[in-house]
Amino acid sequence: MHYYFGSMEELLMQVLERFTDRILTRQRAMYADPKLPFIEKWRRAMSYIDVDLEAGYPKIWYELQAMAWNKPEFRERLLHVHEQWDAVLTEAVTTALRDYGIDRKRFPPQAVAVLVRTFNEGLLLERLNGYDNGHRALLKMIDNLLQRWERERVR
Repeated sequence: MHYYFGSMEELLMQVLERFTDRILTRQRAMYADPKLPFIEKWRRAMSYIDVDLEAGYPKIWYELQAMAWNKPEFRERLLHVHEQWDAVLTEAVTTALRDYGIDRKRFPPQAVAVLVRTFNEGLLLERLNGYDNGHRALLKMIDNLLQRWERERVR
């Protein structure tokens, strides 16, 4: 039996950090798989949104972000979580843009990674609030674009 004598916020922060480590390990392994084309990695990543919502990860993440607005002692640790996500996404996007032959000066990988990250955070936040209007259409639009890039890459 384990006893915890710290604050509830500290406990939640530790849960988030461990949870993040597990999810990022999953994401890194998926993006590193040379047998999967990026479109399949994207589809899998989007399916993880529902998995992660059900597991409670986004709820803890958002509750701690709100808490950190008033408790700067947690802000640095939350920034570390953001930085870890940025690193994984930037690497995945850089590889995808290169593989698809997309102009990385016109579409800088870091900027595209920020777009993907904030897009995902928006989907998660809205779904936590029970709202998903337009999500399916947006994901379909992105999937169609990736399908086109896959066809063009194969030529």
